[in-house]
Amino acid sequence: MAVKEEKIEMEGEITESLRNRMFRLRLDNGHEMIGYTAGRMKRYRIRMLPGDRVRVELSPYDLDRGRIVYRLR
Repeated sequence: MAVKEEKIEMEGEITESLRNRMFRLRLDNGHEMIGYTAGRMKRYRIRMLPGDRVRVELSPYDLDRGRIVYRLR
Protein backbone atom coordinates (compact mmCIF):
# COMPACT_ATOMS: atom_id res chain seq x y z
CA MET A 1 0.00 0.00 0.00
CA ALA A 2 1.36 3.44 -0.93
CA VAL A 3 2.29 5.90 1.77
CA LYS A 4 0.24 9.11 1.73
CA GLU A 5 2.28 12.23 1.02
CA GLU A 6 2.98 14.54 3.92
CA LYS A 7 1.42 18.00 3.99
CA ILE A 8 3.22 21.14 5.12
CA GLU A 9 1.22 23.20 7.63
CA MET A 10 1.83 26.94 7.90
CA GLU A 11 0.04 29.99 9.27
CA GLY A 12 -0.64 33.25 7.50
CA GLU A 13 -2.98 36.17 7.00
CA ILE A 14 -5.63 36.77 4.34
CA THR A 15 -4.75 39.84 2.29
CA GLU A 16 -7.44 39.72 -0.42
CA SER A 17 -10.71 37.91 -1.01
CA LEU A 18 -11.09 36.45 -4.51
CA ARG A 19 -14.08 34.74 -6.10
CA ASN A 20 -15.09 31.08 -5.71
CA ARG A 21 -14.05 30.94 -2.03
CA MET A 22 -10.42 31.64 -2.85
CA PHE A 23 -8.13 34.04 -1.02
CA ARG A 24 -4.72 35.63 -1.48
CA LEU A 25 -2.57 34.86 1.57
CA ARG A 26 0.69 36.13 3.01
CA LEU A 27 2.41 33.48 5.10
CA ASP A 28 4.45 34.26 8.21
CA ASN A 29 7.69 33.73 6.27
CA GLY A 30 6.67 36.43 3.72
CA HIS A 31 5.64 34.08 0.89
CA GLU A 32 2.43 35.02 -0.98
CA MET A 33 0.08 32.35 -2.30
CA ILE A 34 -3.51 31.47 -3.23
CA GLY A 35 -5.60 29.59 -0.71
CA TYR A 36 -8.94 27.84 -1.14
CA THR A 37 -11.33 26.68 1.55
CA ALA A 38 -11.28 23.05 2.65
CA GLY A 39 -14.34 20.82 2.64
CA ARG A 40 -15.41 21.35 6.25
CA MET A 41 -14.90 25.10 5.94
CA LYS A 42 -17.34 25.06 2.99
CA ARG A 43 -19.75 22.65 4.68
CA TYR A 44 -20.15 24.74 7.84
CA ARG A 45 -19.95 28.04 5.90
CA ILE A 46 -17.08 29.51 7.92
CA ARG A 47 -16.73 33.13 6.86
CA MET A 48 -13.31 34.65 6.35
CA LEU A 49 -12.35 38.25 5.68
CA PRO A 50 -9.11 40.05 4.81
CA GLY A 51 -7.04 40.38 7.98
CA ASP A 52 -8.04 36.99 9.43
CA ARG A 53 -5.29 34.59 10.49
CA VAL A 54 -5.57 31.07 9.02
CA ARG A 55 -3.79 27.71 9.03
CA VAL A 56 -2.93 26.38 5.56
CA GLU A 57 -1.93 22.93 4.29
CA LEU A 58 0.54 22.92 1.39
CA SER A 59 1.62 20.13 -0.88
CA PRO A 60 5.41 19.77 -1.19
CA TYR A 61 4.95 19.76 -4.99
CA ASP A 62 3.05 23.06 -5.35
CA LEU A 63 3.89 25.82 -2.88
CA ASP A 64 1.81 28.49 -4.65
CA ARG A 65 -1.58 26.96 -3.76
CA GLY A 66 -2.84 25.71 -0.44
CA ARG A 67 -5.92 24.55 1.38
CA ILE A 68 -7.24 26.65 4.27
CA VAL A 69 -8.11 24.20 7.03
CA TYR A 70 -8.63 26.42 10.11
CA ARG A 71 -9.44 30.04 10.90
CA LEU A 72 -7.46 31.28 13.88
CA ARG A 73 -8.79 33.89 16.27
